[in-house]
Amino acid sequence: MALEPTTLLDRPRLPSTPPPLAWLTLADAFEVACLVRCTPPPASDGRRPAAVTYRGGVAEFNRADAAHRMRQLLGRLDVPVEHELATGGLRRRYELHRLYVPREHRSAYATLLEAGWRQGRRELLGGPVPGASTARRVWRPRLAAAAWRSALLAGGRHVRRHILGVRLTDRELAAVLVRGAALLDVPALLRPGAGCFVVSVAHGPHRDRILDRTALAPAC
Repeated sequence: MALEPTTLLDRPRLPSTPPPLAWLTLADAFEVACLVRCTPPPASDGRRPAAVTYRGGVAEFNRADAAHRMRQLLGRLDVPVEHELATGGLRRRYELHRLYVPREHRSAYATLLEAGWRQGRRELLGGPVPGASTARRVWRPRLAAAAWRSALLAGGRHVRRHILGVRLTDRELAAVLVRGAALLDVPALLRPGAGCFVVSVAHGPHRDRILDRTALAPAC
């Protein structure tokens, strides 16, 4: 007995895969995701989430330039963000920059960052694609530079006379930095630290190349 046409139409459809982000949007969303992954999530009820999540819409930085960069990127992505500054300490003063996305925009913000991280990570960790488009060959190094820029702004600096390094608690981001350095023609080392991972490049031409590729153009 033949199935009625309506029977076929009533079958549940599998969720469709969202279209990939355009390169420019991807680069900005990926860089924001890397910035967030560089710092532990803000504490909630005295506990810190074990996994990185963008759903809370909150990020905290102890450096003004990291907070300003995130504000700049979210502005380009049309995501509103509030910036709070707290200071503390007695003999040693410190600043804490807290950025939060208004509640009504957090779902769109989280979806954008999750897509940006997933797509950017895939681009960097994937091997060379035979016959890759000119756009892909141009933008993969830009994604690598975005990841390193985020780490240098928001990660824990680990600078010695012979290396330039960053300390991270996110294993996936550490792997992205190692692969990203290779795309920038710089060998990077990954080693475990005390409760973290340290990604470093050698002092000299390798350090200079990373700093050159991650430098931002001066504001007009």
